[in-house]
Amino acid sequence: MIRRNRILRTSPAIRAMVAETILTPSDFIAPLFVTEGENVKEEISSMPGYFRYSLDLTINEAKELWSLGIKSVLLFVKAADSVKDNKGTEAVNPNGLMQRAIRDIKNAIPEMVVMTDVALDPYSSYGHDGIVEGTEIVNDATVEVLARMSLSHAQAGADFVAPSDMMDGRILAIRNILEANGFDKVGIMAYSAKYASCFYGPFRDALDSAPGFGDKKTYQMDYANSREAIRETLMDIEEGADIVMVKPAMAYMDIIRLIKDRTTVPVSAYHVSGEYAMIKAAAQNGWLNEEKAILESLTSLKRAGADLIATYFAKDAVKLLQR
Repeated sequence: MIRRNRILRTSPAIRAMVAETILTPSDFIAPLFVTEGENVKEEISSMPGYFRYSLDLTINEAKELWSLGIKSVLLFVKAADSVKDNKGTEAVNPNGLMQRAIRDIKNAIPEMVVMTDVALDPYSSYGHDGIVEGTEIVNDATVEVLARMSLSHAQAGADFVAPSDMMDGRILAIRNILEANGFDKVGIMAYSAKYASCFYGPFRDALDSAPGFGDKKTYQMDYANSREAIRETLMDIEEGADIVMVKPAMAYMDIIRLIKDRTTVPVSAYHVSGEYAMIKAAAQNGWLNEEKAILESLTSLKRAGADLIATYFAKDAVKLLQR
């Protein structure tokens, strides 16, 4: 034999030396679920080991993430039913839970990169990502609210807004309102290729944001399509997106690679709640090793082309990497 490929697999040290893909804490974005109250820590039943925190405990969690080397959090809030409507009123409230969470985290950890979810489903009496007229989720009226929502997040101190709604034209509208109000340093992480997926179920439990009627297939993408993802992503970049995202992640690694090969902006992937729950459930049943599954899954997403990974395993993964 002239070439023995196994030589480069001989020992852990050699394998580490020639590894093509290396995870680091700065690769991760840690999602945080915030709820009203004090000293509240509620486990999400369909996401074992993951919690909704009141704002005081959210600060503690963010501090721990920062101490582990995780540089970014992505905020979601569980709005009370009493503030939900079909107008997004609470979404633009300068003293809303999201806006307070942004301010408190930035005050506690100024260097933490705070990203914020921009969509109406947590605030909607219908559980949809936009304003409802009849049975239609209308685009342009929703975009207007999303732009004002993004501005309110920027005013509270957000570093990035992350529109997850999949309305047409919202990136340009958000970029324009940020520029017009002097927030030219606030970035946009666009959910550019967000698919209508069954893997979001546990997330909707976390925020009580399941659609009250129908589904989200008129605005989220058909999972049968790939070229459409390229078109959506390129449009978002043209409209001013700084980072683009593919969601979900594990079943969409081909999409991550397609977008990575066709763009020059950072590509993020959202390792979603259903993907987290599958690993947890299989591990609890003794069907796989949870720690190995975490690192293999996240490494595969980075290998596919993800520069950033939003994952509920962020803290666990960093602790495993530090061993």
